[in-house]
Amino acid sequence: MDIQNLISMANRIGQFFESFSDREEALSGISDHIRKFWEPRMRREILAQLDQPAGQSLLPIVAEALRGHRDQLV
Repeated sequence: MDIQNLISMANRIGQFFESFSDREEALSGISDHIRKFWEPRMRREILAQLDQPAGQSLLPIVAEALRGHRDQLV
């Protein structure tokens, strides 16, 4: 699986939700979207990259959403 493609997709989701004025709603929205529309192996791969060098390419809001909702995404 191409991690750079997953990061790019996650960042596009994050860009959409970044404009929300309610930060918690944005973080939940990112997490919910990934949970609903990404298959489990995609979610596992992006979570595995959070603390790896590739994960540094994630937008801060995306990384925060993934870390904060990790238990819902596994």
